[in-house]
Amino acid sequence: MGEEQGGGMNTPARTEDGGGRPSVATPSITIPKPKLPLPRTTTTTPTTTDAAPREWNTSKLGLRIGADALSAGAAGILVAPIITMIDKGIMENASGRAPLRLSLQQSAWELVAKPHLFLGSKPFALIFALYFGTYLTANTIDTASATLHPKQQLATQTSGSSKFVATSTANLALCLYKDNQFTRLFAAPGAPARSVPLPTFALFTVRDCLTIFASFNLPPILAPHLEQRMGDSVKSYVGALSIAQFVTPAAVQIFSTPLHLLGLDLYNRPHAELGGRDGRAVKVARDWGMSALARICRIVPAFGVGGVVNTKVRRGLMERLEG
Repeated sequence: MGEEQGGGMNTPARTEDGGGRPSVATPSITIPKPKLPLPRTTTTTPTTTDAAPREWNTSKLGLRIGADALSAGAAGILVAPIITMIDKGIMENASGRAPLRLSLQQSAWELVAKPHLFLGSKPFALIFALYFGTYLTANTIDTASATLHPKQQLATQTSGSSKFVATSTANLALCLYKDNQFTRLFAAPGAPARSVPLPTFALFTVRDCLTIFASFNLPPILAPHLEQRMGDSVKSYVGALSIAQFVTPAAVQIFSTPLHLLGLDLYNRPHAELGGRDGRAVKVARDWGMSALARICRIVPAFGVGGVVNTKVRRGLMERLEG
């Protein structure tokens, strides 16, 4: 009957190939796939931040730094002569070398009669370097801020902690060096040259920190409050920022002058007592009024006139570069 089936198995069918030879068809075998539990794998899709790279305003950066230096130089050369005379007078008066009035008269005569000697002297160079370096540091902090924040105008004055730290550091380093040299140049007659003691440096440091904070950080903070209380007629003549730049550094001298006098007395009279008829406290109190007035007259051109000149020259130059 043809093919037989047995045992439930499929018998492969015989076929013939093209050459007449029989061929056996291979049976189809299905291998079952094992259903084993696969370990769970958590695939994390990488997240790409679409934040754009930070933009800096480096346009005309070299010219802007040049404007900072030119503004600082204009302020420094303007205020250095009067500051040199006043600082020399305070030092000579504290050491007993010459009364304050006589020292000022001698310095003024030298400036008028022999300006080349006065402007080429070491005291003048020290004072110019002090204020040029201080204003240049403040200006470059403002330029750095405008570079990091492209929306900020180039002429904007900042008042943050970074400006205070940088300006104070520059001013302290230059001022301590200047005071060290002035203390030796105008010491008491016959006094041996010696190094300035550490307590004097510490008092000078606190003195200068107060002055720097009142000169560079307080004016931008107080200016808006002053402007609210100023009439239109006053605003047409002077700005609130200019008033603050004159008032705040001058007012702080009332508190910083005793620190200055005590530091000088520690150098000039190293063995004096704090109390007593001829003690340090009596001498500081005796010289406080005249010295505070002299330091106010000194600080007004230094950080008042100098600050206004530096601000206006820099603003004019930056507005030209911006336009």
